Amino acid sequence: MVKKLSTSEGRYLGYEISGTIGSDQERLWIADLEAALELHKKVCVLLVLDVGAKWGVHAGVSDIKWVLSHMSKLEKIAVVTDEKVWKWLISVDSQFAKLVGIQERHFPVEQIEPAWAWLKG
Repeated sequence: MVKKLSTSEGRYLGYEISGTIGSDQERLWIADLEAALELHKKVCVLLVLDVGAKWGVHAGVSDIKWVLSHMSKLEKIAVVTDEKVWKWLISVDSQFAKLVGIQERHFPVEQIEPAWAWLKG
């Protein structure tokens, strides 16, 4: 399930991700991001991933395609989770993201406020 966080505002978008994300949820999330991009040149995204957060194959492919075609419109991505595998993935991915001008950082769940502050800073 994808739930937009009430703390989202303007170009700063936050989402809570739980369970397996299917294609329908992925389309809604992408539509929300594209609506923000109609109003703003770039967006910053905060993702709160619960323990069971994962993407179905079709949703994952759709997500990758969207990111690859919109890299220049993403400024910062904060991933908030206590899952160690995500921390490791973000540390690796952030190096590639940096090459295309995206700042990406991992935060533990108890640091959601610092994550928002970094995203907006």
